[in-house]
Amino acid sequence: MTPHFVAAATAPDTFSTAHIAATAAITAVLALAAALWRLPRTMLLDQAAVAVLTFLAVLLWRKSANMTQLNDDGLTMFSANDWLAPVLTYVTLGLYADLRAPADPRRFGQVQALATIATLAVNVITI
Repeated sequence: MTPHFVAAATAPDTFSTAHIAATAAITAVLALAAALWRLPRTMLLDQAAVAVLTFLAVLLWRKSANMTQLNDDGLTMFSANDWLAPVLTYVTLGLYADLRAPADPRRFGQVQALATIATLAVNVITI
């Protein structure tokens, strides 16, 4: 019989803060890459904001919703948290754009969409 602490350590119901932070960091790097690619160099503040806000959206959502019910895959490979982290990323970046109108809204919208897609991909692959 396996000791309880070993079984709990390997059960995929919740994730460590380090794992969640790593997931958020990977997502932020991809969001920053999208911002650097799509936004002009003059939008440096927006580029940095995209990375920071994406990191915070993923980190805070995954940490606050790190419970078995939301981490269990309802669809094969997709949990509620996998679907909701991108939604929070999209909303957070949208709020930022509403509060500080970007110089190029069309390109910022493209970055917002790419960051949202990256959030879904990274959450499905890494968590």
